[in-house]
Amino acid sequence: MDIFQSIILGIIEGFTEFLPISSTGHMIVASKFLGLPQSDNTKAFEVIIQLAAILAVVVIYREKFSLKKIELWKRLIVAYLPLAVVGFIFRHQIKELFSVQIVAIMFIVGGIVFLIVEKFYKEKEHMVLSVEDVTYRQSLWIGIAQVFALIPGTSRAGSTIIGGLLVGLNRKISAEFSFLLAFPVMLTVSGYDMLKHYKEFSDTNLLTLGVGFLVSFIVAFITIKLFLSFLERFTFVSFGVYRILFGVVLLSIM
Repeated sequence: MDIFQSIILGIIEGFTEFLPISSTGHMIVASKFLGLPQSDNTKAFEVIIQLAAILAVVVIYREKFSLKKIELWKRLIVAYLPLAVVGFIFRHQIKELFSVQIVAIMFIVGGIVFLIVEKFYKEKEHMVLSVEDVTYRQSLWIGIAQVFALIPGTSRAGSTIIGGLLVGLNRKISAEFSFLLAFPVMLTVSGYDMLKHYKEFSDTNLLTLGVGFLVSFIVAFITIKLFLSFLERFTFVSFGVYRILFGVVLLSIM
């Protein structure tokens, strides 16, 4: 992997990780486009840029990472558990789902779901206006919705945001809860992958790792800020349309 490829992948990871458009799907497509094999070295690089995206969340929401917010984190752990349990039990079956065709189909399905949810969304019925006000019951349902993210192309952010909207969170709080929920999810996944591929880090160019990490962090930081501002004025309809179009294009070029 060269510097140019590390920059491209860093941008894609940082931009797509917290948007409801599936970072995994985009990374799979980008890797194929750049001619990068899904090798252990590539996987090690992806772990690093995912950690950079996590760091962006920590920096932006640093006031949430304290003992004073322990009740919030109890709810986030409740939301995290369904994915952790199902993902562990079916980890071997999940690996077999990774294909461009499945990614494309789930892009389209996810886009349709967003359009349907937005069609029936009523602002006055979404009274949870702070992540600290999310209940254990709502957290559990968001966690159950997140399980669908185990299917490549579904989008972890997308499934949790949809789950949040369906249980009464408004658009912005659904996104913020999704950002914070990414911390235990991505830390677990990245930590596991890092232990699994630690030998590959010694064979990876440190410059490409550093560049990818920095680019991913900066892009993720900016994306989160802009996304929250976007949701104060707009809906998720554009993301639904994008997902459908992207999925159709993928199916047409397969």
